[in-house]
Amino acid sequence: MADFSTLKNPQWESRLYTARASFTLLVLFLMLGVLLWRYHDLQINRHQDFATLADNNRILVRALPPARGLIYDRNGVLLADNRPSFTLSIVVERTENLEQLLSDIGELLVFKETELARFEKLVKRRRPYESVPLRFNLSEAEQALLAVNEHRLSGVEVSAQLIREYPLGQELAHVLGYTGRINERELKSFDPRRYKGSHMTGKTGLEKFYEDQLLGEVGYENVETNARGRVMRVLERTDPVPGADLQLNLDSRLQKVAIEALGEERGAVVALDTVTGGVLALASMPSYDPNLFVTGISTKAYKALTSSPAQPLFDRALRGQYPPGSTVKPAFGLAVLDSGTVTMGYRIYDPGFYQLENKEHKYRDWKRGGHGSKISLYDAIVQSCDVYFYDTGFRAGIDVLHDYGTRFGYGVKTGIDLPAEAQGIMPSRDWKRGVRGRAWYPGDTINVSIGQGFMLATPLQMAVVTSRLAMRGEVHKPKLVNRIGNEATPSVSQAAMTEIPERYWDLVLDSMVGVVRDLRGTARRAVGKIDYTMAGKTGTAQVVGIKQDERYDASKLAKLQLDHALFIAFAPVENPRIAVAVIVENGEHGSSTAAPVARDVINAYFNYYPELLEVSESEVEEGSALLAPVNPSERAHESG
Repeated sequence: MADFSTLKNPQWESRLYTARASFTLLVLFLMLGVLLWRYHDLQINRHQDFATLADNNRILVRALPPARGLIYDRNGVLLADNRPSFTLSIVVERTENLEQLLSDIGELLVFKETELARFEKLVKRRRPYESVPLRFNLSEAEQALLAVNEHRLSGVEVSAQLIREYPLGQELAHVLGYTGRINERELKSFDPRRYKGSHMTGKTGLEKFYEDQLLGEVGYENVETNARGRVMRVLERTDPVPGADLQLNLDSRLQKVAIEALGEERGAVVALDTVTGGVLALASMPSYDPNLFVTGISTKAYKALTSSPAQPLFDRALRGQYPPGSTVKPAFGLAVLDSGTVTMGYRIYDPGFYQLENKEHKYRDWKRGGHGSKISLYDAIVQSCDVYFYDTGFRAGIDVLHDYGTRFGYGVKTGIDLPAEAQGIMPSRDWKRGVRGRAWYPGDTINVSIGQGFMLATPLQMAVVTSRLAMRGEVHKPKLVNRIGNEATPSVSQAAMTEIPERYWDLVLDSMVGVVRDLRGTARRAVGKIDYTMAGKTGTAQVVGIKQDERYDASKLAKLQLDHALFIAFAPVENPRIAVAVIVENGEHGSSTAAPVARDVINAYFNYYPELLEVSESEVEEGSALLAPVNPSERAHESG
């Protein structure tokens, strides 16, 4: 057997072992060094970073939305309130599987596709650990289901928020407007810091116009949460600042009277304080319930509103544009006098029509057969003689009518504190050339002279014109809000027409008194006996044209083809305090349909505020010239 012992080399083996052991130890020390360096880096160098991340998981900053400012009428009646509503929200970072969480919630609650779609869009825009609303206005049953299943719904929050409620419902829908959920377009334009934690904003009406004042300032709180995201305690809190309350000039009682006076008719009523410009009533009917829009109206309900022929969403008082008809005659009467077109004693013969020289077309008077001979301006306003204004309007020309009409307020936005006001049209040569691309014709002037043709005005504009008539050329910009918080809103006076001589004002206002007092006055029967002095003017605006040789026959027309009925009025004449404009769509006659509405509103106003009828002896003496004669046409003739 071979002897291998002679082949061994103990020294070489010892060196090999030592080398291997040394290499192993070196590797171990290197690995230990790396471990110690990493430990030092994590525990020492990056301690603050990880401490901050841990606090973010444990301490959250939550936005506290402010309470929206309340809205009251002039007597302190609450018009827009806040009520608690519970919202289901999700903090995405607190849930391991969002899709599974939504599925679990879907087993408890029934969701609309629109709710889920909106949630998905908001999730993409959220900030870390920001709660995203999924369902608003949870019922008590839904809250109970979520509470019972809280243990398996990590990331779910149910929080209480204040949402709008309108106690008077549709009575003030067009005035107050409504709040609704912030949409995508609004999200891009809003300051995200101001709306932190808020999901609602003003959409229409005062809610939109005074959004900045009503919103308030957001607050914040630092809260400590557990691993499931539940709040354990509040560490620090900065309270939100509530929005400013609004007090209106509007009287909700008067608003109700206006609505009840309109009844089932479509139309609008505007009542202004002639001294301050405060809006006392602003009614548009039919209306709608703004509470339907606060948390989201159903598709069926919204379609019913938008498809209704009555157009309840349309604000007739602010955006409705109608031919003002004969309600323009007092203003145009002053225009032809002050421009020197005619004198106070100018009279015409009215055979029932008017013709331009060398023209066959007849412009008819509303009264078949006419009003006879020696018709003065007083007679023309009291009896609403169209032929007088055809004649004087043609003599004055459209340039004069446009100038004075604009100064009175036709075709000019009033500047009321509401959004989306319509401008109306006070036509001119330039207007027709620019809009219609055609020249101005004499027949256009004749139509405008009685508030027809191209001329359009809103009920609010007609009320402003009435207030200017009442105050002999002075007028204040109409305003709804009287106070914002503790600060009063200023009354803004507009350009006065003080250059018009007093004798012209006397004659025209005398004529308006005759409309309701004279035996021939077009509104005498409709207004009836009242305990104060009223000045007014009836108006009728054609909806469909009538051929030259045809007669207006209401029995052959559909309701929507009947004439509109209008009436303007102010009272008391000695010391005007209220001006009213009424439009009743397809109401046919301003005297029988619109005048009683204005009478009811003015009667109610003085019943609520009887002290406004108390005038001094000097005021009575100043106004006596307007009250004494029943038919002062002879005096007007002598003055001319």
